[in-house]
Amino acid sequence: MNLAKTVSTRATCSRRHVGAVIIRNKQILSTGYNGAPSGITHCTKDGCLREKLGIPSGERYELCKAVHAEQNAIIQAAKHGIAIDGADIYVTDQPCALCTKMLINAGICTVYYLKGLKNEFAEQLANEARLQMVEVKENE
Repeated sequence: MNLAKTVSTRATCSRRHVGAVIIRNKQILSTGYNGAPSGITHCTKDGCLREKLGIPSGERYELCKAVHAEQNAIIQAAKHGIAIDGADIYVTDQPCALCTKMLINAGICTVYYLKGLKNEFAEQLANEARLQMVEVKENE
C-alpha cells in the first residue's frame, strides 16, 4: 500500500490523488495514477472543469479529463503485454463502479484500498462477481 501511496504523488488531478499497484505472487505487474490522458493538458495547469461547474465528487465522471488510477494500471499492463488475470490490486481509494467493472473483467481477485467515497453499487457488483474488496487500515 505504501507503493500505491507513492504512485499517487504522480497524479495530475487537482482534486484527488489516487495511486494503484497491480501485484501477483509478490511481483509488481503495473502501476497507475489518476490524471489526464497522454498529450492532454493536465488539470493542474488548466484547472478542473468539474470544480468550475460545481460538480460534487463522485458524480458525472464523463466531465473529467482524468483517467482513474485503476484504469491506468490496467491500460499500462495491456500496453506492455502484461497479463493481470488472477492478480490483486492495491488502491489508495475505494474504486468507483466503473473501475470495479473493469477490475472484474480484467480478472483481478482482490482489491485492497485505504479509503474513499463509499460506493454501494460498486460493492454490489464486486460481491456478485466474487471480487473481494478489503479496506485496509492506514497502519496495516
